[in-house]
Amino acid sequence: MLRTGPFARLAASPWTLVAVWALTRLWLVSAALKVPPLNGDGTLDPSVDTVYRGWFDVLASGTFPAHDVSWQYPPGAALPILAPGLLPSLDYGHAFVLTAALTDALVTAGLLWLAVRKGRSPAAAWLWTVALAVLSTMPWNRFDLQVTAVAMAALVVAASSRAWADRAFGALVALGALIKVWPALLLVGTGRGRRTRHSWLSAALAGAVLLAGFALAMPHALSFLTAQKSRGIQIESVGALPFHVARHFGWTGTWKAKDGSHEFVGPYVETVSLVMQCLTVLALGWLWYWRTRRTVPSQGAPWLLPDASLTAVLLFVVTSRVISPQYLVWLVGLAAVCLLWRETSQRPVAWLILAACVFTTLGFPLLYRELRDDADPLAITNLFVRDLLLIAAAGVSAVRLWRVGRTGREKSPPVGAFGICRMHHRIECCQTPYGPPSAVPKS
Repeated sequence: MLRTGPFARLAASPWTLVAVWALTRLWLVSAALKVPPLNGDGTLDPSVDTVYRGWFDVLASGTFPAHDVSWQYPPGAALPILAPGLLPSLDYGHAFVLTAALTDALVTAGLLWLAVRKGRSPAAAWLWTVALAVLSTMPWNRFDLQVTAVAMAALVVAASSRAWADRAFGALVALGALIKVWPALLLVGTGRGRRTRHSWLSAALAGAVLLAGFALAMPHALSFLTAQKSRGIQIESVGALPFHVARHFGWTGTWKAKDGSHEFVGPYVETVSLVMQCLTVLALGWLWYWRTRRTVPSQGAPWLLPDASLTAVLLFVVTSRVISPQYLVWLVGLAAVCLLWRETSQRPVAWLILAACVFTTLGFPLLYRELRDDADPLAITNLFVRDLLLIAAAGVSAVRLWRVGRTGREKSPPVGAFGICRMHHRIECCQTPYGPPSAVPKS
């Protein structure tokens, strides 16, 4: 029995989503821009107004900020930092927020187009719209929106049956990895054989060409290769959880502004840092083992690549020595692409990520000072809940990926386009602008 009540029909309308997106962005982007009456003290987010503006000045002079300890990114990160320069009539900070907002608008439009014209699930656009709103003004004050958009485009292109799709996927992955390294993890889920050869070779060639171009055009383009060696345990990471508790029991360490973030320093920090790095290696090893054991071919299962990508990035995030709030933008973007397919195994994971977004916003900026300076129990509890949600999401994601990689489907009953399933009673795109269920192609 299909649910076709007023709420279901309202949620099914693309105009409802457009209205929700417009209302939330009107408020949040204005808050990020600090326009009246939301101007506060008149200064933009320090990351944009100070850090990014400083990088822009150095990059515009023709070199990378190699002597700035907070610059730890591949050379492609110069692209979103320099992009606001295309709006010379605006102050840099305001131009940066507007370029991020434009990226958000393009991603939303793309997800909505896939739902309306290609019969994909509108749950993807809803997740993107709601989750970014939950993250408050942070997404528009970081350049993670841009790299996430590139990764999402790569996964959507990879689902195409066109001959050039695998090569385009590899090129987009290379571009994303040269902005921030994590999009390289998308290659884990490619189907063995021709698809892997084409996509991996394309990624290698495109990456080599882009990297060589940056290295020849601008000095210090490769300084990022050594910048990560000195990273410690950032205070919001999973590895930081025992130290937050230990501060109440006489641990002699403290936090320090280091390498562009706030990290713990003191006894046992290096040991935990080594453990986290080993866990990252083990996670990558498990992903490779899954890849060798999977029996479901990529042909006929285009949802498997986005599912594997989300699992890979989740495992990377929870085992990383750093979990910055903007990492949630990556996870939301990948989860949204997963939800484009009704067959995805990652629907419960998307809900866990959305819940983690709530506690991320509570932790930063609302409770961040209490967490860092005062070891406040409420702030610590909030961090524990957020990190445990991410750990749970990674575990559920890995288990479900393993099952679908072996069987091609999950044991749970199928779900409709809106992700609401109670045994055989579910909402589907029945008599809506997205088309009837028969119009949805069977991937």
